[in-house]
Amino acid sequence: MVMVGLAIYVATSHTLHLRRHPSAAVAWVMALVLLPYAVLPLYLMFGIRKVKSYRSAAKRYEMTTRVSNSDVLTVRTQQPAAIMALPAASSYRQLDIHEDGARALQALQNIINGATRTVDLCTFVFSRGGIGDEIAQSLKRRARDGIRVRLLIDGVGAYLGGHPDFKSLSAAGVQVALFVPPLRSSLRGRTNLRNHRKMVIADSECLWCGGRNLANEYFKDDAAALSGNPAWIDLSFDLRGVLALQAQQQFEQDWEFATRGGLPELPINPGSAPGSSIGQLVASGPDQVDDTLYTLLVSGFFLARKNIMVVTPYFVPDPTLLMSLTLAARRGVTVDLLMPKKSNHRLADLARHRALRELTLAGARVWFFPHMLHAKAVVIDDELALVGSANLDERSLFLNYELMVAFYESADVKRFARWIERQQNTAVLYRAHPPRLWQEIAEGLLLWLAFQL
Repeated sequence: MVMVGLAIYVATSHTLHLRRHPSAAVAWVMALVLLPYAVLPLYLMFGIRKVKSYRSAAKRYEMTTRVSNSDVLTVRTQQPAAIMALPAASSYRQLDIHEDGARALQALQNIINGATRTVDLCTFVFSRGGIGDEIAQSLKRRARDGIRVRLLIDGVGAYLGGHPDFKSLSAAGVQVALFVPPLRSSLRGRTNLRNHRKMVIADSECLWCGGRNLANEYFKDDAAALSGNPAWIDLSFDLRGVLALQAQQQFEQDWEFATRGGLPELPINPGSAPGSSIGQLVASGPDQVDDTLYTLLVSGFFLARKNIMVVTPYFVPDPTLLMSLTLAARRGVTVDLLMPKKSNHRLADLARHRALRELTLAGARVWFFPHMLHAKAVVIDDELALVGSANLDERSLFLNYELMVAFYESADVKRFARWIERQQNTAVLYRAHPPRLWQEIAEGLLLWLAFQL
């Protein structure tokens, strides 16, 4: 009776309280009512997508730098950001956008090797061999130098491409933690919620961030050749300033959640020189009360006046996000979506076509890049750029722990826009075709099952 009562509560209250696609909510409710004993454990492992925050929103981010830019888009996107208790926009300097994997790797090594006190690294995949071994050796060397080095890897992602020798890392003094390993955390209700964030912070002053995992294919061709695959096109950057301290705070919270340790007190006003550019850390995921990135994207698309540029490897939006893009195209906003012709996830490629057809019918342009494109970026009206780890699919927007950085400095926003344009120059325009019956059925099943439950 207790199990049945709990299942009824979950079905009638908890399931419907969290934002999810109506068909997904109905599916969970029906399954819980019909098969409570079998489905309730599954719901506790896979159905819960918000967790209790481990620090109050009021205390988490106390730095307050406000954007002086008077652009309508910038000001109005700040309003929902403030309501959702995101860290206030803060200063940064010396932004370096990595044009290719070789430059990204060099920047990463420079940050690790240049640290004087601490190196903190969070990633989804850290592969063994090639690039992974090279970075692991750097981490071990810095730990032996007396630098505090911490490595946080997602508990599932750690095993996708193999992982470095944790024992040798620990023996060298590197602190290693897995974020919610499924076999040890399945009863905590978070098995389906993965940490997809990528960031490296040195001395709370330098931040390396973007979409790259630590594996051969994300960096340079000669390194990728070790695994027999060409290098992917990806996007990352590094910067200095207060924004890096905010990333440090986010890492501390993720580390505390993974290790059940305490949260250190970080300086409110760091000693680093303030930058002249303004950006904002946008953490999204189960640890946020709201769906932060999703809300900012929908708001930005509705407010766009001139152009929207989107680059993502996987495009499986929910109806509201898709509607915000199609309405922008219909009112005359230039909408460009750049993605790989064939990604590394075949199911995502099949599921995207329904949304792509709607976009092209509304007047948007969809571009297919000839090789694997793993970059994640959105540029709106040359006033706002969002760059980081999140894909434009429902897993990234509603389930994963993700990290993006919002850039408000016009010159830097335009630099990201030019990077997208350069990739777009080698892409081919997508032409929509009426789907066959089996395609409609397959797309519907994929959208209902694979990307919403």
